[in-house]
Amino acid sequence: MQDKYDLHCHSTASDGALAPAEVVRRAHGQGVTALALTDHDTTAGLQEAAQTAEDCGIRFIPGIELSAIYANQCLHIIGLNIDAEQPMLVEGLANQQVLREQRALKMAEKLQKKGIAGAYEAVTQAAGNGEITRSHFADFLVAHGYVATQQDAFDRYLSKGKPAFVPTQWAGLDDVVSWIRAAGGIAVLAHPLRYKLSLKWMNKALAAFKQAGGQGVEVVTGRASVDDIRLSLQFVRKHQLLGSVGSDFHTPDNQWVELGRLAPLPAEAVPVWSLFSSELSPATDIH
Repeated sequence: MQDKYDLHCHSTASDGALAPAEVVRRAHGQGVTALALTDHDTTAGLQEAAQTAEDCGIRFIPGIELSAIYANQCLHIIGLNIDAEQPMLVEGLANQQVLREQRALKMAEKLQKKGIAGAYEAVTQAAGNGEITRSHFADFLVAHGYVATQQDAFDRYLSKGKPAFVPTQWAGLDDVVSWIRAAGGIAVLAHPLRYKLSLKWMNKALAAFKQAGGQGVEVVTGRASVDDIRLSLQFVRKHQLLGSVGSDFHTPDNQWVELGRLAPLPAEAVPVWSLFSSELSPATDIH
């Protein structure tokens, strides 16, 4: 049987709706045979996910999704097959988490000025032990009737240029890639078309990403069209990078994005999993 990879998804350790174990069990139910959990700026869910993957017989790849700044633009970098205890990564994550907390406070203050009170307390409670993300604020705005959908929340309040957006100086692209590489991982640029940047800008960013040690690009994502895949494949070819696939699953409530529901990686792309050790899982050791 051919492996079914999903190398980008989220749990309650960041902005996902399901606990790490539930994500793994759902992936198993969807026929996924190799899964990476990639929560935002945290490895907190990896141990639970790894244990459940072992129980289910799924090959588990410890991962993370890191926010990085390049030329004043936030990019998301996936780290695959990482050592969660590597000191450089641990220190970098501690700094990122401080930035997330500071951003959450500033976003709540901006919403307060718009007459929307109680946001910080609500998102803190919703996040629990996980990282606070903009999605938590979006859910708060939906729950309290300020907007109809999560997308409305981003369009009206949370996206760049909107009233509650807070620009954040995340770690630089070079630093983020260096943390991943120091942790023995593979750095992959997530969803390259979602940033809505020009091709010229993205090619410049990818050149910098590769020079920093980046090795892959997500070619197939949860909502990628045939044209999206074709364009992302051009990035792979131009910069001689590996291709990755990932649903970016967050919640069962989103009917358009499901674990493992992905088009195949085009044959022209060398898969990022060609770099994975054959010793990976189903009993990957996560401490």
